[in-house]
Amino acid sequence: MARLWTYGTWVVKPGSEPGFVEAWSRLARAAILAFDSERPVLLRDRDRPNTFKTFGAWPSIEAIDAFRASDLFRDSVAELKPLLESFEPMTLDEVDWA
Repeated sequence: MARLWTYGTWVVKPGSEPGFVEAWSRLARAAILAFDSERPVLLRDRDRPNTFKTFGAWPSIEAIDAFRASDLFRDSVAELKPLLESFEPMTLDEVDWA
């Protein structure tokens, strides 16, 4: 069975990058403990330093749905929202290409 991934593009208001990294990191640490997710990855664009990409593998679609429906997610998004210009989340199926 293919693994499931979440992926996000976060465009942060210039100057808010440190606050974004701090708030996103709190969310990621809590999600690992509460929803059995793998350790997610946070990447920062070298050419556009206010643009971040995130991705992480999950054990099931139910875990992703539970995370996105949780108070943890809702509260974290409320904290992150004032720091953002935009956020585009995706749910992806890993493709076996071998």
